[in-house]
Amino acid sequence: MNGYGPQVIALGEVMLRFDPGEGRIHTSRSFQVWEGGGEYNVVRGLRRCFGVWTAVVTALVDNPVGRLVEDLILQGGVDTTLVRWVPGDGVGRSARTGLNFVERGFGIRGVLGVSDRANTAVSRLRKGDIDWDAVFATGPRWFHTGGVFAGLSDTTVEVADEAMAAARRHGVTVSYDPNYRPSLWEGRGGAERAREVDLRLARHADVLVGALGLAGNHPGQVRIRADEVPDALAHVATLVPQATVLATTLREVPSAGVNDWSAVAWSASTGCVTGPEMPGLHVLDRIGSGDGFAAGLIYGLLTTDDTLPAGLTVTSLKRALAYGTAHGALTMTTPGDVSMASLPEVEALMAGGSAAVRR
Repeated sequence: MNGYGPQVIALGEVMLRFDPGEGRIHTSRSFQVWEGGGEYNVVRGLRRCFGVWTAVVTALVDNPVGRLVEDLILQGGVDTTLVRWVPGDGVGRSARTGLNFVERGFGIRGVLGVSDRANTAVSRLRKGDIDWDAVFATGPRWFHTGGVFAGLSDTTVEVADEAMAAARRHGVTVSYDPNYRPSLWEGRGGAERAREVDLRLARHADVLVGALGLAGNHPGQVRIRADEVPDALAHVATLVPQATVLATTLREVPSAGVNDWSAVAWSASTGCVTGPEMPGLHVLDRIGSGDGFAAGLIYGLLTTDDTLPAGLTVTSLKRALAYGTAHGALTMTTPGDVSMASLPEVEALMAGGSAAVRR
């Protein structure tokens, strides 16, 4: 994966996550602070677990809080040279850093997220602010963005569209994750508007992660049973005919601490392919597991000998699904949005490894 610059670039918001650990947001007096964001988590996982040189395109306020986010990104090994720095005004009237308070949940009490992200620096990005031709001239192989970034504001939709179109002009493989967040669309057209945006942006994508997010008339409209997934993916393929790989995780949630976890993918050359099944998976923190899946899937596709984005074999797609499923599972075993897994741990789990003591 050698090249002049980062091999995978993501476009998205990076927030500070405040984690009360085993407690509740409304009663906690101390919080662990992490960085996180739907699109960023993917390139962070690719860098730290899989050793791929990655970068994030985002915007941060040039004050100590923004610099804290930068420091956390640097600790994750993600290149920050494409961060756009915005002057601060002292109180955050013009731009600020997004905050996300997250309870992990336990047993019958589910995960709870309370975001505080209005008027963030990245939500104010506009078409033309980033020289995308210069970004993609450095030779990346992959570009990733998603519905979280697109949902931040009307202008970020235009930025995502501009970026994805530029990536395709430069022959870069593009992935998109619809990743619907109801809070981002409240008062802005709701699920119906989110669906319009997803279909507009997904037309640029070679790989659609979280593809079941495009099933139904709007996000969350239908609950799809496991036996209905192949037909649902076939339907999504008719909506985005240029996409050559559609992938999705499958999750059943008996309780916050125990999930049944697996994945499925479709490509024109293979049809529907299933990944490993991990029933009864014990979960410490499920936030970021879908992004962990995306990172593993992308790594598997980047390291296949098949011609991408078309021409996949069943074996290669199963391998990519296995990387994604195992990495997503391990992401759920540690706190915070981001992966703390190592590549040997992922490959041991893929090979049927257990939780036995290692010394």
